[in-house]
Amino acid sequence: MSAYNAGFRRISDDAAQLGHPSYVWRAGQERRLALVRQWARLDGARILDAGCGVGMYTGQFRRFSPHVTGVEIDLAVAAQARARAPGVVLAPAEALPFADGSFDVVFSHEVIEHVADDRAAASEMVRVLASGGRIVLFCPNRLYPFETHGHYWSGRYHFGNTPLINWLPDPLRNRLAPHVRAYIGAGLRVLFSDLPVRIVHHSVIYPGFDDVVASRPRLGRVLRRVLYALEHTPLQAFGLSHFLVLERI
Repeated sequence: MSAYNAGFRRISDDAAQLGHPSYVWRAGQERRLALVRQWARLDGARILDAGCGVGMYTGQFRRFSPHVTGVEIDLAVAAQARARAPGVVLAPAEALPFADGSFDVVFSHEVIEHVADDRAAASEMVRVLASGGRIVLFCPNRLYPFETHGHYWSGRYHFGNTPLINWLPDPLRNRLAPHVRAYIGAGLRVLFSDLPVRIVHHSVIYPGFDDVVASRPRLGRVLRRVLYALEHTPLQAFGLSHFLVLERI
């Protein structure tokens, strides 16, 4: 194997395990930020971006508060985040280096599916949350028709959207996508059972298809309107991501 191919394989494997952070800020990200603002007070709040990636949301939170901290486990990615926002700390989500009750808002964007121990990560988010503070979490929905994190086949990682993997029984699904979790609603909520939080809101949202809007604006806008409308019907169950909001008791 050439040095280039070996390097690409390593980068691909890292991306498979840790996920691809948000590299751009478009309508889909702005919509998610608006949802966060709807359910959590950001103005002047102490905000933790737990698993901040390259810092896209970390930087945007500074529009509302100077008290923003990011946590990232990947050293190279954390360095990119620090270029956007100061206060990015290198640490795993399962061992946050902060005192109890340090934050008013804990934000977790498509992260918990990648951590080694999702129950421990949930417990840590609750621990560092102040009384009355809120956790705002996005993560993959098991019922979405595509696995967006790619899959493994014959020992090799294949990046991209793969249809119907998440609809397979667990033994088959986990052979094809051992690097990432996807949650049904009850499976996500149980991570926070027996912890001192209450569920404030839980819904499922569809993607905004920003790439389609950019390349074929008319089609993309129609597709986006239809999918967003589905969020107000029973077909919400098949959306892309869970949107869960919890409050510290």
